[in-house]
Amino acid sequence: MNEDTFARLLSRNLKLLPQSLQVKKEREYALAIEADHRKLIILIDPADTSPINYEGTYSELSDKKLILCPLSAHNAQQLRVDFEWLQPRVLGLQTSAGMGDRLGLATPGHVRALQRCGGSIAPIFAQQSIREMIRTHRSPQEVMDDATWGIFQEGWQAGVGADADHLKSPEDIDQCLAAGYTFFTIDPGEHVRNITAEATTSQLKQLIDQLPPGMGFDENKLLGKTFEVENLQLHFSEEALIRAMAKYGQAVWHVSQMYNHLTLQATGRPFELEVSVDETELATSHLEHYYIASELKRLSVNWVSLAPRYVGRFEKGVDYIGDLNVFENDIAGHAAIARQLGPYKLSLHSGSDKFSIYALAMEHTRGLVHLKTAGTSYLEALHTLADTDIALLREIYSFARSHYAEDRKSYHVSALIENTPAPENVRDWVGLINQFDAREVFHVTFGSVLTARKADGSFLFYDHIMEDLKKHADVYAQNLEDHFIRHLLPFTSTAR
Repeated sequence: MNEDTFARLLSRNLKLLPQSLQVKKEREYALAIEADHRKLIILIDPADTSPINYEGTYSELSDKKLILCPLSAHNAQQLRVDFEWLQPRVLGLQTSAGMGDRLGLATPGHVRALQRCGGSIAPIFAQQSIREMIRTHRSPQEVMDDATWGIFQEGWQAGVGADADHLKSPEDIDQCLAAGYTFFTIDPGEHVRNITAEATTSQLKQLIDQLPPGMGFDENKLLGKTFEVENLQLHFSEEALIRAMAKYGQAVWHVSQMYNHLTLQATGRPFELEVSVDETELATSHLEHYYIASELKRLSVNWVSLAPRYVGRFEKGVDYIGDLNVFENDIAGHAAIARQLGPYKLSLHSGSDKFSIYALAMEHTRGLVHLKTAGTSYLEALHTLADTDIALLREIYSFARSHYAEDRKSYHVSALIENTPAPENVRDWVGLINQFDAREVFHVTFGSVLTARKADGSFLFYDHIMEDLKKHADVYAQNLEDHFIRHLLPFTSTAR
């Protein structure tokens, strides 16, 4: 695309995003900004008579035909057909990071951070849990398409995955499979029994008796066995095995059923599976991890990563809470099991802002690790409002404080409203977003903030937030880039 074409586009109030420019079969494709909104532009030679499978309006631009296209689902799908590097693929055992985006505008900042880190980490940009999709009224297809446009905008061609996160039912799998996802995170948390130390052997055996056929002692053949796993020695005494079976047996069976459904519905399409037992009250012991992995293997489940419930607290959007020495011992043992029974990656869920543990995780997993973040990108959107629209952020903050008590119920957080300042007393709004209690309040109320409506049915905040972020897209991307550099750099030292 020459300087004359650039000038003619500008004369039509189209500001080209040059890093998006691609040429295929003499057609030129790029994104451009028109009145703060992105559009896909396609320039075609008038003599080109091959089919044009994009929705858009046609006009002339110098000696070319110009097609101005909306960022629609149809056009996103066609773009993935025309540029295969936009299509999600499996990532295998590469060191990887998932960068969830609740607003659909964060991917350019994520890509820029990844590029600044040398691009050695395999990325997942399309990632959102079913719970988050419900709360934000988004579909799996919308999440996929928003990521596609961001990847195309930044010209990232080194490959991507797409994570259908925290799936609980076969129906969840089906809608994400149809949207083109390749990485499926199964969450059997509802089937994990929180077995306390006070539970009696009789009570535990009653739970074991309720397990599905094929999940008993005769099948797992672990009773009395001792396993050497690097520096660990794991002995399955009767009591230890009973506790592991009672706590995780039903969950393991549920994962196997979800995996079988996924395998059937995928009809040969490549996919990879993550198993997540992190959102439970009690930590996963090394012996319990061994039980889970051993049983999944016995049930012919193939998985690429597993997220145990580590010791300490992984609260949303804040650093790790706990003794780092204890965590180091914990993740070292889990990593050893993952190497011996896999290899597979350990996954760090609620991984946003856990800066104090990234180096430890990378060291002990030897790069067999997957970082999963989501809410921190929403917080960087609020950071951008603190830079550009304090009045709007003040209203959001007041609303969030009033909804925190209800919205926190489905999250592991410990913020106290009494530790957050009243809106009228806030002087440093960027500082407020980084204050522990306020940060968690902002984080868990995202669904209420983004979906709240006025009496006339219009959105209370959503449209204003999106308008501001689109108007200040470079500020938002820069905030994300700076923030995600801190997340990604620790995982580049020995990335696989």
